[in-house]
Amino acid sequence: MNDAVDIPVLRARRLRREYGTGEGLVRAVDDVDLDVGAGETVAVMGPSGCGKSTLLHLLGGLDRPSGGEVWLNGGRVDGIGEKSLARLRRTDIGFVFQAFHLMEELTAVENVELPALLAGRSPRAARRRAERLLERVGLADRARFLPSALSGGQRQRVAVARALVNEPSLVLADEPTGNLDSAATLEVLQLFDSLHGAGHTMVIVTHDARIAATADRLITMRDGVFVDETRLTGGTSGRLGAFAGLED
Repeated sequence: MNDAVDIPVLRARRLRREYGTGEGLVRAVDDVDLDVGAGETVAVMGPSGCGKSTLLHLLGGLDRPSGGEVWLNGGRVDGIGEKSLARLRRTDIGFVFQAFHLMEELTAVENVELPALLAGRSPRAARRRAERLLERVGLADRARFLPSALSGGQRQRVAVARALVNEPSLVLADEPTGNLDSAATLEVLQLFDSLHGAGHTMVIVTHDARIAATADRLITMRDGVFVDETRLTGGTSGRLGAFAGLED
């Protein structure tokens, strides 16, 4: 048996992020361990200020830890240089943010293809990949629209397509339904459910139990630490239907 098969896509060990000193010390993330296997979706829930977004930023290399280790695909990444870290974020990690972070002057297809161009793909290959992904998220007919002409749910689906354009080994989502109304939330829930079914490896920080229901595991976080973990069993589509009020 090949030992590499057992190496998780993402591993964190004794991960810490502290702010301030002395009596003003805040432990936003406090000695956290986490393994995420290939094709697994993990949801992290908890109240505002519990450290879940800080954790996601540490896992994705958007912030540096005060201590501990982060490993991606068997390689330690918490101590690598800024250029290597930027390259890793561009090619191996896809980010989905609550506020979308689309470039308003670019069309949907241009937003999606931009990371592929920055990663060195040819303009033709980047455009083909972007168009396929927009078709996958149900926005082929909106490819030439600016973000200002799209609904919240459509903008988030563009952001998901952008996150996938370089075929990352890990997708990190921070409150992906936080700015959406109920109808748009359902669109994004269904999309994340399909990503899970397609075998993408994801960590989703959320306050929404409906999107947590698309995960394999649910971790509850309080005051910078993990306080509970639940293995979610069975199919996700049925739970989505129940949460959305589509089942009797």
